[in-house]
Amino acid sequence: MPVSLLQSAPADYAIRDLSHVLTPALAIYADNVAHNIDTTIALLGNDPGRWRPHLKTAKLSYVMRMLVERGVKAVKCATTLELLRACEAGFEDVLLAYPVAGANAQRAAEIALAFPHVTVSVLVDSLLEVKQWAGSRIGIFLDIDPGMGRTGLPQDDGEQIVRVAQYVKESGIRFRGLHYYDGHIHDADMEIRTRKAHAGYDRLLEIVGLLESKGIDVGEVIAGGTPVLPCLLSYPGFKGAAFIQRVSPGTVVYFDSNTLGVLPSSIGYRPAAVVLSRVVSTSVPGRLACDAGHKAVSVDSGVPNCVVLGWDGLLPLKPSEEHLPVSVAPGAVAPALGEILYLFPRHICPTVNNFSEALIVQDGEIVGVEPVSARGREGPLWHPHT
Repeated sequence: MPVSLLQSAPADYAIRDLSHVLTPALAIYADNVAHNIDTTIALLGNDPGRWRPHLKTAKLSYVMRMLVERGVKAVKCATTLELLRACEAGFEDVLLAYPVAGANAQRAAEIALAFPHVTVSVLVDSLLEVKQWAGSRIGIFLDIDPGMGRTGLPQDDGEQIVRVAQYVKESGIRFRGLHYYDGHIHDADMEIRTRKAHAGYDRLLEIVGLLESKGIDVGEVIAGGTPVLPCLLSYPGFKGAAFIQRVSPGTVVYFDSNTLGVLPSSIGYRPAAVVLSRVVSTSVPGRLACDAGHKAVSVDSGVPNCVVLGWDGLLPLKPSEEHLPVSVAPGAVAPALGEILYLFPRHICPTVNNFSEALIVQDGEIVGVEPVSARGREGPLWHPHT
């Protein structure tokens, strides 16, 4: 995990008075969020219309409004709560990019009805899923599996893809296009990563051609998560396409140390969210503990789950629920008991979801506290019939 960029970071991230802040706490640096949004739009030729960021990262209505203010009008999300918050924030086009059925599908349809000025769509990958949207104002994207093996129609099964798309049209539901999330492509060698991604996009264009040969118009193609963003931008096949091609990286809004390792540093993204943690134990030489276990900083991407900004020789170890042990290398300066550590998460998306509120920081000062308004799920979970 490259950390050279981060060694002098505390000078830029230090918050002047944390004496009354309960830790662990999520701190979001508003100016860096704005910088990262602007950087992504610049990469897309200064066209915010090409970006459909995934809101599983942003999570805060405060940050969603920052995206809207900069011209980002289309997004995707994974829960009905994110869908609701996205509609409230002012986005014009929201894709629920997660399979839903039963009460979850009914709730998505209810939200779409409550926001008639918002275009709401969902993903499907079977005929059975199409049926539940008949008569609603929901649009449909076909979910195409690029080889991740999670959800989606197999990319090499053109016959099935055509069959489902035709059924969408016959059911009177608006067919929006194709969704192709290739987030599993993150080879360290950018040349290998690009070659794999471009092969997938070649196949995607073949699917578009197949559908169009059957009289099915493809209005939009969504492809390109965070690791393959440079690969997608270099792909010539999307230039001048008849369809809208949108990319969907969400992690770049806040950035994290995983992303630091897979995107060229020349792009210039900045860490915009950190977890503040206090040192709570220094009793063992060569080791300390702080109050940011895996209920604060997600460990889903492995150990170490974060970087301690600005400290040489500190290596986070395997966390427990509330504790994060940190080894101190021989000869390294160790922080004192009670000292605040600035933890740069390895995976920011689930880390943000661990907090109900976030400190908003500008120029070294806490300027506000904002709810993590799309955290978790909608409630109550049970809606009895009346």
